[in-house]
Amino acid sequence: MAPKFGTSGLRGLVTELSDALVARHTAAFLATCDHGGRVWLGEDLRPSSPAIAQVIAATASAQGVAVIRAGALPTPALAHAAAQDGAGAIMVTGSHIPADRNGIKFYTRAGEITKSEEEAISAALETSLSQESAPITEDAEAGARFVARYVTAFGAAALRGLKLGVYTHSAVGRDLLMEVLSALGAKVTEFGSSATFIPVDTEAVEPEARARFTGWAAGLDALVSTDGDSDRPMVTDATGRVIPGDILGQITARYLGAETIVTPISSNSSVTERGFEAVHLTRIGSPFVIAGMEAATGRVAGYEANGGFLLGFEAAAPGPLPALMTRDSFLPIIAPLAMARAAGQPLATLAAQETLRHTAADRLTEMPMAASQALLGQLRDESSARARLLSAAGLGAEASCDETDGLRMTDAAGAVLHLRPSGNAPELRLYVEARSPAQAEDVLTAAKRAVADRL
Repeated sequence: MAPKFGTSGLRGLVTELSDALVARHTAAFLATCDHGGRVWLGEDLRPSSPAIAQVIAATASAQGVAVIRAGALPTPALAHAAAQDGAGAIMVTGSHIPADRNGIKFYTRAGEITKSEEEAISAALETSLSQESAPITEDAEAGARFVARYVTAFGAAALRGLKLGVYTHSAVGRDLLMEVLSALGAKVTEFGSSATFIPVDTEAVEPEARARFTGWAAGLDALVSTDGDSDRPMVTDATGRVIPGDILGQITARYLGAETIVTPISSNSSVTERGFEAVHLTRIGSPFVIAGMEAATGRVAGYEANGGFLLGFEAAAPGPLPALMTRDSFLPIIAPLAMARAAGQPLATLAAQETLRHTAADRLTEMPMAASQALLGQLRDESSARARLLSAAGLGAEASCDETDGLRMTDAAGAVLHLRPSGNAPELRLYVEARSPAQAEDVLTAAKRAVADRL
């Protein structure tokens, strides 16, 4: 796919992320967005990331913008460092997509760029490169400061006595995650470290991975992990069962005392019945969540179905926890574990109390955008086509159809089938909400088969 902005930054095939293209986007960001004259630069563990970061550093320096290279570290840790410094940031990462693809995330001094700022960058790609030299320095302590953020907030005994496994694979935050969990009192065991990049999608965990989790979780209170750039969490209970990211978001929001929730329409609708003062549903993608949070007032928090959590107010957990307006994976891992421990109950019990409805998600990979759009176009235009799909998925007659983002069909019993093309990869996403975990999985399997047969 040609590099373009999606739901979370610029993404494309590595072969198409040429030095010239990276330099143009970097220069356009620097020319149009508020960075305060300096940018922090980080990268994930993909083989292509160091070379892309080098081009970005050289371009920014030549533009007269000081660069602080933070090395390999989680996206939220980079955003945290930049926010503390009152600077912009650029993260080289393709997040959860395969290693033959990569991407760039841009941050202004206010946080992750907005959709309007994306448009401004795209309109300024022919910006002339200046020849003003600015320094390139290094700071290897940004990760340590990110760990300290959570130790200060939660305290050294928050997870005392818990036995936790960490699936480290190729996540850039793997060492910091183990460090912070240990610092909070947990006994930590590492599983599945990889020297090659593994595209872990926390929203659509592969069946093979789920089977491994069952074995790894034996004797543990939970197994945790993140995606490639460590801005999305993955948490299982003591049986190895994955707890959906939006349920982690609900728990975290309640733990921190959030009053208003902003979350995409694909998130579990249980949130509307959990006693929050207001719940605002958006299109899918952190820029839309951030826009919704900025329009809200008071103690506002945001999260996505992938589990990435955005904190829009200074909370107490019980120590001070400043706002961080970017997706974070550490907070929605730590908060539910701390809450379950404080209540003296298994994590599965806490999650069950939050889950009034049950969800499942998957994707059809290597799906050209044109094919996905053609399918959704037919379904939008033909109620009979939607009826056939719902029937094939084991659902009843359609009661409503929402086009906020993709196509979200609800049957008369309240079960949901939601189809949406990915905003940053050639994939078609499928989301299901049903009365029980078994029904959700059955509907997802049947729907995926039915959609694949149509394409």
